[in-house]
Order: sequence, then C-alpha cells, then structure tokens
Amino acid sequence: QVQLVESGGGLVQAGDSLRLSCAASGRSFGSNPMGWFRQAPGLEREFVAAITWSGAGTLYADSVKGRFTISRDNAKNTVYLRMNSLKTEDTAVYYCAGEKSPFVVVSRSPSEYDYWGQGTQVTVSS
Repeated sequence: QVQLVESGGGLVQAGDSLRLSCAASGRSFGSNPMGWFRQAPGLEREFVAAITWSGAGTLYADSVKGRFTISRDNAKNTVYLRMNSLKTEDTAVYYCAGEKSPFVVVSRSPSEYDYWGQGTQVTVSS
C-alpha cells in the first residue's frame, strides 16, 4: 500500500519559516515527479510547487516563488517544502502528491498526480 505522510505543519507568525516533509512508503518515488498543493477553507486545491524525479527541475506557483523551496532526497524517499517569509495568506492544509508515471514532466494540475497524503495544517498568524 502506497502512503505519503506529511509532517512539519503548525502555527507560526507572519515572517516565520517552516519546513514540511513528505515521507513515502510502499513504493519508490525516485523516478517520479512529486508536488505540493494546498487548500484553504472554501477554496479549491491549488498548486504550490513540483520537482522532477532527479531534483534538477522545479516549478513554483507565482505566489510562493522566491519564498518556498522544494527539494527531495530519493535515498530517503522523501520530499520537502521549505517555506520562508510566511504570510497569513499561506494558511492552508498542505498536501504532498506523487505521480505514478516515471520521468514525466512536472505538472501544476492535481489531476496528473496519482498519490496523495492526508495533509498537514499550516496556520500563519499576523
């Protein structure tokens, strides 16, 4: 059974930093793109960042570019999201996602991802 488990969320103040982790089990994602999405109450799930299988390529939403960094450690089957200069509008449940097909290009679309974690809450207070 494939599982993606996020951790690292919490309550922080605006300007603070957090690092989210997503540990995968049940299969290796070392050849697969991974992504982070988020969903705030009453809003649709939105793309945050994605990373190629090798980590050489990344993609970011305009709203987080320059503040967030996605990375991965294939030896640990884990993907990370470093979030700096957090804003109140970053408050959301953050989800990790993985694609089933190997070596494909990264995508902003949730429909391209086959595996999802349960999410971790990030709350940024002013």
